[in-house]
Amino acid sequence: MNAINEQLEMIQRGAVEVIQQVELEAKLKRAVSEHRPLRVKAGFDPTAPDLHLGHTVLIHKLKHFQDLGHQVIFLIGDFTGMIGDPTGVSETRKALTKEQVLDNAKTYQRQIFKILDPAKTLIEFNSRWMKEMSAEGLIQLAAHYRMARMMERDDFHKRYQEQKPISVHEFLYPLVQGYDSVVLKADVELGGTDQKFNLLVGRELQRDYGQESQVVITMPLLEGTDGVKKMSKSVGNYIALEDKPGEMFGKVMSISDTLMHRYYELLTTEDLGRAKALHPMEAKQALAQLIVERYHGTEAGQQARAEFQQKFQEREFPENPDVRLQLASQDLREGQTIGLVDLVAKTGLIPSKSEARRLIIQGGVEIDGQKQSDANAALTLTEGKQYRLKIGRRKFAIVERQSS
Repeated sequence: MNAINEQLEMIQRGAVEVIQQVELEAKLKRAVSEHRPLRVKAGFDPTAPDLHLGHTVLIHKLKHFQDLGHQVIFLIGDFTGMIGDPTGVSETRKALTKEQVLDNAKTYQRQIFKILDPAKTLIEFNSRWMKEMSAEGLIQLAAHYRMARMMERDDFHKRYQEQKPISVHEFLYPLVQGYDSVVLKADVELGGTDQKFNLLVGRELQRDYGQESQVVITMPLLEGTDGVKKMSKSVGNYIALEDKPGEMFGKVMSISDTLMHRYYELLTTEDLGRAKALHPMEAKQALAQLIVERYHGTEAGQQARAEFQQKFQEREFPENPDVRLQLASQDLREGQTIGLVDLVAKTGLIPSKSEARRLIIQGGVEIDGQKQSDANAALTLTEGKQYRLKIGRRKFAIVERQSS
C-alpha cells in the first residue's frame, strides 16, 4: 500500500468532510503496519434501473481506495430499497416490490464494473442478514437508538413541524443502514452529504456493538447538466452510464466551464492543474472523450469526439462565409507557413494587423473550431486543405493554399 500521505491525498480529493481525520490516519497507519487492507463500504439502493454519473462520485471514490490496495464493498440495499430512503423527501416514499428491487440490482452489477475491478470488489446484499433477522432481533436493534436523536434529523423534524405524516417504518431505514456497517465490520463508509445522518448512525451502532467506529467520508452531490440541481433522472438533468456514446458526449459538452472542472475532480483522476491550463473547449472535449471511453471503449470515445467536432463546425460556420481566400506561394514563408496575425489581416475582415493581434490575444480568433491566443504563432498550411477562420463573433473566412 502507498505511503500514508499519498493515500490521504487521493482519498481526500473532492471529499466534503472526513469524520474523523485523525481516526482515518490511524486506520491507514495500522493497515500498513499490519498488512491488512481497510474495509471500505458504500451502499446503493436499487430504486431505479439505471445508474448515472451522479451515482459514480461514490463509485470513483471506492475505486481510489481499491487502487490504494484496500477492500471495497459495493453494498446493494435490496432490503433498504423496499423501505425507501426518507432522506430529502417531504413525504413517505412509495415502497418498491422485491421483484422491482432485484431487477434494478442486476443492472447495477453490470454497470459498476465499468469503474471497479470485478476481481477486487465484494458485492453484498443487505437482505442476506436482514431477511434472517427475527422480530425479536429487530426490536433489539431498535433499542440501540433514541427517538429524540432520530427526530434531530432535518427531514423528519421538518415534516413533524409541518404536520406531514411520518411512517414508523421510515425510522428503520437509518437503523438498518447503520447495522449494515456492524455486519460488514466497515472501517470506512462513503456517502453523499445528504447521507451524513445515516452514516453517523453506523458509527454509533458499531460502538454499541463493541466495534471500532467507522470513519465517515461524505462526497458532494454532483450537479446535473443544468448546473443547478442535483443530477437526477426525475429532473431530467442526468447523464446515464448507458446513454449512447454520441448522446453522452453531447451532454458533457453542454455543461458550464465551471461545472466541467468539478466533473474533472469528482469523476476522473486527471491532474486538475493540467485540465485548468487547457482551453475550455479543449478541456471539455477531453473530459467528454474520457467519460465516453470509460463506459463505451476507446474507439467509441474517439469517434464521438470526431463526430461532435464535425457537427460543431458545421453548426457554427456558415455555408457562405464572408471571404474565400486563396494564398499563393509568395504569400507564405518558404512557401508553407504564415504568421497568424498576417493570415487574419489578409482576410480583409479587420482594419489592421494591430487589431488582428489584439483580437487574437483576447481569444477572438478560431481556426477549425479551436481558439487561437498566441499572436506570435506561425501556421503551416497544407496544400489543398481548407481552413475555417472565425474572426470575432460574426465574421468568417475560408483560407486555402493554392496548388503549386
